[in-house]
Amino acid sequence: MPPKNTQPKYRQIADYLRNGILHGTFPAGQPLPSEESLAKQFGVTRPTVRQGLAELRASGLVEAIMGRGTFARSPHNRPGLTRPRGVRRASDGRYIEADGIRWTNAEPPVATRTDAPLALADLLRIPPGEPMFTYDALQTADNGHLRQLHRTYVPFSALIDTKYEEEAPPPAPDLYAALADLGHELHFTEYVRTRMPLPDQAQALRLADGVPLLHVLRVTLTAADKPLALEEFHLPGDELELSFRL
Repeated sequence: MPPKNTQPKYRQIADYLRNGILHGTFPAGQPLPSEESLAKQFGVTRPTVRQGLAELRASGLVEAIMGRGTFARSPHNRPGLTRPRGVRRASDGRYIEADGIRWTNAEPPVATRTDAPLALADLLRIPPGEPMFTYDALQTADNGHLRQLHRTYVPFSALIDTKYEEEAPPPAPDLYAALADLGHELHFTEYVRTRMPLPDQAQALRLADGVPLLHVLRVTLTAADKPLALEEFHLPGDELELSFRL
């Protein structure tokens, strides 16, 4: 006789659904059993079922769609969008993203003065607290279906003895051409990590509960590997993968 399951009922429901999603009983994109049927199956109330579903939402395995129900999300499925990463210079001098996506700013970015925090100062090899030009933009593409948060940082020290001592430089990607016109031969290094979004980021990117961010840091460097600028990209972590040509 199998041992009695002593876990709370909501956790039994979560484990049952999790195993079904991971082993294909509940395919990705398909609705899960209704709250009513799960309540009958496990002999519990609907609030207990919702508690189990909340545990799965927090781990990104299910998505609740208003008016339609709760749907499975498999971690084994390939994402719906692959974005190649990289920057190249076109024949007309413009720098172009490898993914070829045409991004539009929801509002024109405005330069603000900020002080370099320790983590970014380390990547830019500048003292913490050094002043920087900073631009923030919510960017959309494909009629708003694609969204990203993009921030550009340019340390004041990278602009000494240039015309940008007196005027703010443009944000990326126009920044690349501006730096190249100053005589720099540019290359780029990216760092990619994941984390859960802050509430305002989740709202701006329209993220469902349990969906992490892809956090990309791109450093613009000279041929001598001197950092000139840094960008932050916050991207939805569901239905998206990044590809790098090595």
